[in-house]
Amino acid sequence: MLQRDYTTSQLDVLEAEAIHIMREVAAEFERPCLLFSGGKDSIVMLRIAEKAFWPAPIPFPLMHVDTGHNFTEVIEFRDRRAAELGARLVVASVQDSIDAGRVVEETGRRASRNRLQTTTLLDAIEENEYDAVFGGARRDEEKARAKERVFSFRDDFGQWDPKNQRPELWNLYNARIRKGEHIRVFPLSNWTELDIWDYIRREGIEIPSIYYAHTRKVFERDGMLLADSEFITRDEDEPLVEMTVRYRTVGDVTCTGAVQSGAATVEEIIDEIAVTRITERGATRADDRASEASMEDRKREGYF
Repeated sequence: MLQRDYTTSQLDVLEAEAIHIMREVAAEFERPCLLFSGGKDSIVMLRIAEKAFWPAPIPFPLMHVDTGHNFTEVIEFRDRRAAELGARLVVASVQDSIDAGRVVEETGRRASRNRLQTTTLLDAIEENEYDAVFGGARRDEEKARAKERVFSFRDDFGQWDPKNQRPELWNLYNARIRKGEHIRVFPLSNWTELDIWDYIRREGIEIPSIYYAHTRKVFERDGMLLADSEFITRDEDEPLVEMTVRYRTVGDVTCTGAVQSGAATVEEIIDEIAVTRITERGATRADDRASEASMEDRKREGYF
């Protein structure tokens, strides 16, 4: 007698859940968009969108909130991937927000444009009248993320209130909003960093080269390895050294640190992550080395 194996893998379950969420958003909302930075989480989210609507094209635009201080490899990948899919890419520029007087650029040794993205993001949502915005956040990133729902309600000021969230029973999502309000949607809520890399391996997904070990000039600041860049001011006590590093996450070059690593393949990265006890953001994001309360305050203001 022929025996069949109906076992569903963890990745299959996560993928099916994410596909269901994307289809639900496409059915319930008028003007959704997907945040796509060229980072690994948004790349996985983009693959989920491909599968959710294949063979039709992805039915919503991609949007990147561009600080102007990005890794060249990531921006090149972003543009190429969007072109390959024939997707419309909307670039919301922090520099444009600065030029318009909407935000004031920080100065000093630790100046960064990362926090300025909030205003640029909210302006782009209002200008394009997006009512749902897909984000690649995962609940293992930091504690404030874990308090959000899959459908994270934002009021007409773009603000998030953890006490004003809607219940989510099983896979039933409340998509009702008034004009001016919107929903941040997190299809990867139940994924971990290791799940992301397992999925990249299974699907054979291309990712930017800086995720793999490479030689780069870096300097140490506050226990982090920051890249040599025209956007960062180094002090005399911060000499450049050439090291073999890779990036666990990508973002604004001024606050995204590298980690020493020789992992040059997806398999080696998975082996490395499986034994680490430090979260990717705790290890590589200077802007996220804040208290849980501080992160919640930022999210209340409309942060990703």
